[in-house]
Amino acid sequence: MDLDDSIFIAGHRGLVGSAIVRRLQAAGHRRLLLRTHAELDLTDAAATRAFFAAERPRHVFLAAAKVGGIVANNDFPADFIRENLAIQTSVIAAAWHAGVERLLFLGSSCIYPKHAPQPMPESCLLTGPLEPTNRAYALAKIAGIEMCWSYNRQHGTRYLAAMPTNLYGAGDNYHPTNSHVIPALLRKFHEAKTRGEPSVTVWGSGTPRREFLCSDDMADACVFLMNLPDERFDALLGSDEAKTGRFEPPLVNVGVGEDVTIAELAELVRRTVGYEGAIVYDRSKPDGTPRKLMDVSRLAAAGWRASTTLADGLALAYRDFLASEARR
Repeated sequence: MDLDDSIFIAGHRGLVGSAIVRRLQAAGHRRLLLRTHAELDLTDAAATRAFFAAERPRHVFLAAAKVGGIVANNDFPADFIRENLAIQTSVIAAAWHAGVERLLFLGSSCIYPKHAPQPMPESCLLTGPLEPTNRAYALAKIAGIEMCWSYNRQHGTRYLAAMPTNLYGAGDNYHPTNSHVIPALLRKFHEAKTRGEPSVTVWGSGTPRREFLCSDDMADACVFLMNLPDERFDALLGSDEAKTGRFEPPLVNVGVGEDVTIAELAELVRRTVGYEGAIVYDRSKPDGTPRKLMDVSRLAAAGWRASTTLADGLALAYRDFLASEARR
């Protein structure tokens, strides 16, 4: 991507989108196209197509999505599948009509089967049942991968899907029930510390294993992928299975390649916040998928690895949480 190329970051106020904007600005990119939801509703196909026709972006980061934690996914599955399908359908179709050169579609590790081999390679996509608590969201993201693949096959586009592991970082959603595990735990431990409470209750048994990636690292990986030379970028776009007989979607995992138990994470968050009380596990609540560790060998072979440790990332995230509370 040249510094004068027009680049549309869909979802630029979100966790990943805002990190991508920071990363591009730090690199000196001068033509970033940014629209709030009030300015452009990406579920509106006609409005989205008109925007693309007028602005003609050369590259697109499709980071816009309806996201949430296990509670939100479980309680509002219709909202998650409807809105995510609408967003990605509008943007991908408009990108094709406008002749976008490269598009990066961002998804989630929940696309892989509940009992996928660990670590999960890209090849295990569609090989088994999904985790039911977030199946609606996962299916929408799987459809997005297939859309990229289908447009590449039919129209010769160059659309790539990047699937991050669990993300956290600056600009996260710290809602106590509708957020992901790290921001939810940061709030829980902070409030318990502030109120002098003797214990913090964590959902589930604490035994599931999860991998966590700082959003700034995710942004760096996204920009790295979009800046790959043509030959190396095109090598990630998979193949036409009807011609090759190989299942090779245009898909790249993005993660750190190591995981921790939820109990280990809770202890790290407790120490980061400085809370001195006990941690209690509510085993009546669901654990979700037993383990979710990404096989990141494909991205590593391309030349990228994460650089932020979980301890350092949690410290950054806690400072961001405190700043967000101070602004309220």
